[in-house]
Amino acid sequence: MIDLHYAPTPNGWKISIMLEELGLPYQVKPVNIRAGEQFNPEFLAISPNNRIPAIVDHAPADGGAPFPVFETGAILIYLAEKAGRFLPGDLRGRSTTIQWVMWQMAGLGPMLGQHGHFALYAAEKIPYAIERYRDEAARLYGVLDRQLARTGAYVAGDYSIADIACFPWAMTHKAQGFTLDDYPNVKRWYAEVRARPQVQAGLAIGKFVKEPFDEESRKIMFGQRAKELLEKK
Repeated sequence: MIDLHYAPTPNGWKISIMLEELGLPYQVKPVNIRAGEQFNPEFLAISPNNRIPAIVDHAPADGGAPFPVFETGAILIYLAEKAGRFLPGDLRGRSTTIQWVMWQMAGLGPMLGQHGHFALYAAEKIPYAIERYRDEAARLYGVLDRQLARTGAYVAGDYSIADIACFPWAMTHKAQGFTLDDYPNVKRWYAEVRARPQVQAGLAIGKFVKEPFDEESRKIMFGQRAKELLEKK
């Protein structure tokens, strides 16, 4: 059994999709990030960066004590190695797949996250910040589009953790004001991945009731109260 400490966000969806794809038994442990539950000592013990998602594997391959894993790229690699799926075993295929997972972790996710913050959530609309992150997000969509044109299939060739990492962030395109018509290869890939039953099942996990997005939630979500909450715990 794997515990999935989770909230329904693009990063959370990466791991719920992966677990559904692998068919591994797991149970969802909701983390109310609007109420600050990511700062609870119990959660920090498995996710020191106070970010969801995180997992605890109660049957690790070494037969030892339950093993926690945080950071979505690390979780995807861990689960792929545990199940022997979605990460090639040959040197070139493995490295290529991990490179694109790292690209998502370092680029696509953070830049779309920053654009979403400044364009959609920030109380003060700062034109420079919105333009800066929109331009970078558009550039990254272009990088993904060219890679998918090269492979003619999925991000790293065959369907892999690279696709599972990238897809949930691509789901934000409409809310962020992008159209996939500008990226025909991404549009083709997006439709193919979204049609997978396991992906649909992963997206349906944990649609629990969200707390109101009030000013206190905004401060918790966007870091202004992070230091205060950590000190209290």
